[in-house]
Amino acid sequence: MKILVVGSGGREHSLCWAIAASPLCDKLWCAPGNAGIAQEAECVAIAADDVDGLVDFAIAESVDLVVVGPEQPLVMGLVDRLEEMGIKAFGPRAAAAELEGSKGYMKDICAKYDIPTAAYGRFTDIEKAKAFIRENGAPIVVKADGLAAGKGVTVARTLDEALNAAEDALVEGQFGSAGAEIVIEEFMEGEEISVFALCDGKTALPLASAQDHKAAFDGDKGPNTGGMGAYSPAPAMTDELMAEVMKTIIQPTIDGMAREGRPYKGVLFAGLMLTADGVKLLEHNVRFGDPECQVLMLRLMSDLVPALVAACDGMLKNVDLRWHAETALTVVMAAKGYPGSYARGSLIEGLDEAAQVAGVEIFHAGTKAEGGKILANGGRVLNVCARGKSVAEAQARAYQAIDRINWPGGFCRRDIGWRATGRENVVNTIP
Repeated sequence: MKILVVGSGGREHSLCWAIAASPLCDKLWCAPGNAGIAQEAECVAIAADDVDGLVDFAIAESVDLVVVGPEQPLVMGLVDRLEEMGIKAFGPRAAAAELEGSKGYMKDICAKYDIPTAAYGRFTDIEKAKAFIRENGAPIVVKADGLAAGKGVTVARTLDEALNAAEDALVEGQFGSAGAEIVIEEFMEGEEISVFALCDGKTALPLASAQDHKAAFDGDKGPNTGGMGAYSPAPAMTDELMAEVMKTIIQPTIDGMAREGRPYKGVLFAGLMLTADGVKLLEHNVRFGDPECQVLMLRLMSDLVPALVAACDGMLKNVDLRWHAETALTVVMAAKGYPGSYARGSLIEGLDEAAQVAGVEIFHAGTKAEGGKILANGGRVLNVCARGKSVAEAQARAYQAIDRINWPGGFCRRDIGWRATGRENVVNTIP
């Protein structure tokens, strides 16, 4: 097969890494790709949101399968356009991608099909939004309805913080059209967990669980980011809990979307909160998580390509995936200043030495090659990943590799996996 992956981050590098290993893949492109992806695929200079350019390329090169990484081209209808041209594409059509494209739409689907989630309201009027906030009190969560590149969510600890967040979106236009409507919802306390399922419109096939680390700094401090690290499996996700999630959240979403005339195909990424009242949905995303995809690909034993094709063809009921029992963990190395303003172009050295640590794989998230050197070219720049028999072993290997990387312009958290290593320590000390 000739396969095109769309995107340029660590998620797309890990997908290219897994797809390139498939005996079914004869030719692999990535648009636009990055310096690391260039080791696995031929990079083509077409932006991920250039729908016309991507469709034209897929037609010209007789591409058999397009795998769409980021949410933006999905919401823009890339899959619709490709399928109209007879090209197989992995990901939801635009109507189904609205599950991520509009947080309000996603909440309405939950309400309609009895999917457990936080209580909420949708607002375009600032005075009504403020009245709702005052009525419900803090802590409370304020979200831009549309795609805001992971920056549209405020977990407000005080009334003033919530009122300001609503004002920023609806009056100041901080998120542009993405914030023209906001969703305000109850604050949920508990442990966050990510669950992924491949979907073909009817069948949902659960993938491994993972746990992300959103805050920029150790101890879950600092601003929210796109994710500073992840590990899989998440120890809190037992077989019983996974069965409950599939029964109460994933399958009702797939069934509901089918009834809405918007059949859901691709990967469904459910961000969950384990609350005292049971598991509840925080949000649905319509693509693989980043950096969760990286640890999933490290643990996947099966060939990824047949599973992607089965999702496109409505044949997932015939698919069974096998996973390595080992833990996989990834640490994100980001440019100093991220998620705020940061400099591009700083030199990164020592990657070859770092990759020699046992069990380590390095996926590039925001890099470019220039004159034989690797330069930082984004906020999240590297995913240093490792497998191990335990979270602690995978963690130790990842940080051993990081200590071999010479990049003064970057930083990382030093506590990725802290919840799980804490659980392991408790288990190990029980007499």
